[in-house]
Amino acid sequence: MNSILIKKIRVIDYSQSIDNELDILIDNGCIKDLKKDINENADIIIDGRGLIAAPGLVDMHVHLRDPGFTHKEDIYSGCKSAAAGGVTSLLAMPNTKPAVDNPEIVKYIIDKSKSADANVYVCASISKNLEGENICNLEELADAGAIAFSDDGRPVVSTAVMAEAMKKADKLGLLVTAHCEDLSLAKGGIINEGKISEKLGVKGIPNAAEDCGTAREIALAAAYNVPVHICHVSTAGSVALIRDAKRRGVKITAETCPHYFMLTENELLKKDADYRMNPPLRTETDRLAVIEGLKDGTIDVIVTDHAPHTAKEKSDFQTAPNGSIGMETSFIASITSLVVGGHLTLNELINKMSAKPANLLKINAGTLHIGANADIVIFSIGDTYIVDINKLHGKSTNTPFKNMKMSAKIHTTICNGKIVYNGD
Repeated sequence: MNSILIKKIRVIDYSQSIDNELDILIDNGCIKDLKKDINENADIIIDGRGLIAAPGLVDMHVHLRDPGFTHKEDIYSGCKSAAAGGVTSLLAMPNTKPAVDNPEIVKYIIDKSKSADANVYVCASISKNLEGENICNLEELADAGAIAFSDDGRPVVSTAVMAEAMKKADKLGLLVTAHCEDLSLAKGGIINEGKISEKLGVKGIPNAAEDCGTAREIALAAAYNVPVHICHVSTAGSVALIRDAKRRGVKITAETCPHYFMLTENELLKKDADYRMNPPLRTETDRLAVIEGLKDGTIDVIVTDHAPHTAKEKSDFQTAPNGSIGMETSFIASITSLVVGGHLTLNELINKMSAKPANLLKINAGTLHIGANADIVIFSIGDTYIVDINKLHGKSTNTPFKNMKMSAKIHTTICNGKIVYNGD
């Protein structure tokens, strides 16, 4: 494995309270040294002047579609997409075919990802076949290597099953991530319920569907004094519920995605299914509430909910499946909107996209301390980058950020001491 020396680069590492121009020496896949003026020889030397280095991003909400839907994405193509966006560790969701509800599928994902361009961690399903009624053997799944549990893509229908899963996961020291949605309220909806759904004459999904789901998970976490992590927060109501729960000491954390703090339901006037995801794009009031939640710490983490679909599947606005891709754009979009936009400092953003998710998942990531895995993203701010779907690295192109101008650019991604993306 090649040794790498990065010279005179601005290093931002929230885990060590570092924001300074330093050199980084990588050897044998790990950070060997981090200080000014390192004078050791290295196989590869990177001139970091004008660039910024941070711990590789940790995306704790990704759909790799493998096994079962590899025409949309697979572990290798998904990790190439991750590398191009600065993501070096990701949590793969369980709504594959078959679902990740048995040890064999957990092991399949772990084994296949060993040669991929990112570190892949497995989120196993809470219920058998993701049907929300019968709990899986969480202990067996954990023994096989799963580090979290979720039925993401759907809520866990049975409140009793969700309560049992949260208690069992807590005993295992692992995280439950919750897709919060009342299916009886959301049934048949394809976009946000409101003026745009009325104008287009399509059934909408009300904010109440998410808010009721969020309220249930908060109630369970409070009643049993166990943690829960709320997925893809999109409504002002959910932000308020989570904020109140945190003030009361409930063990709750939450995530959102760039599309929820950058875009609104107005995008659906294009009748382009690439702007359809679940939860859906909401109103300007919701968008601003999500930003406030990020600013005051109500929302802990920024993820992508990377959900690839083929162009053919996305061609019909009414019948297309929900979901959009995001790993290649999440960091540069967040910098553009939140840092350049004046809502978060760069250090705060890196915490929400690297150190904090690594801490929640209890994985060896999110830091550049000496001896840590050499997972690094090198980027610049101020460069103009246009999102071109013809230059994306995954199998699918269903991004809501297509043709958007960003104010940042990923230059190099290093994963376990290996350069996995170099601006190409």
